[in-house]
Amino acid sequence: MINAAEIIETETNILFVTLDSLRYDVARQALDEGLTPALAGLLPEGGWELRQTQGSFTLPAHTAYFSGFLPKLPQPEQPTRLWECRPPAFKKVPPETFVFDAPNLLVGLGQQGYRTVCIGGVTYFSRETPLGGVLPAMFDEDHWRPEFCSPEPDSTRHQVDQALSVAEGHAGSPLFLFVNVSATHVPHGHYLGESTDSVLSQAAALAYADEHLGRLITTLTQNQRWLIILCADHGDSFGEDGFWGRGTARPEVMNVPFAAFTR
Repeated sequence: MINAAEIIETETNILFVTLDSLRYDVARQALDEGLTPALAGLLPEGGWELRQTQGSFTLPAHTAYFSGFLPKLPQPEQPTRLWECRPPAFKKVPPETFVFDAPNLLVGLGQQGYRTVCIGGVTYFSRETPLGGVLPAMFDEDHWRPEFCSPEPDSTRHQVDQALSVAEGHAGSPLFLFVNVSATHVPHGHYLGESTDSVLSQAAALAYADEHLGRLITTLTQNQRWLIILCADHGDSFGEDGFWGRGTARPEVMNVPFAAFTR
């Protein structure tokens, strides 16, 4: 069990990565087939957990995550939550859960001395539109450039370079570092030299991102302890029963990979 209350009390750094649109079945198969060797060496025993997202597309999923509601196991019994907004007086919260007396986790972490930084990926983090400014505005600091977005074939490298630069710049103070990996979001057919997106091209996108995610985590944790959270915000349909994309409550959309560990 991860004691998030202790982690935040000791000002342990936190890395939260969302692999945008990554389906659970794609992540699991890629892991089982050896396409993600870096992640295989970092994930807890058993690899990815099957969880269910709180939102069927990027905006509601991340809004829920930043409010303290992470993906849930598809079963009645749930693990202790990592963090939670201060509940009504009648509700008991386990001592391992970090309780923040604020409207969202980011403000709550700021009250504990954390610097919150967003490395954007998809355009919901770009500030290019009014809606694209909602999520990044929740952070103390946010970064987005066109080369961070999914049409760029080397987007994850650029994002990880920025994340490592941010971490170096804030060394010595507690950091909540969020990275929205865009490579697994459409379009990703280019990883197979194709003009259409599919389960196979999403797996290829994840295989591409694997090296850079491994570099990010191993570099950050080389000299200090971090809490690492990796998950998807939602999945995508690729023609199942005629459905394409996200925003529906279909299994391939709602089932997401999840992992949380300290290193």
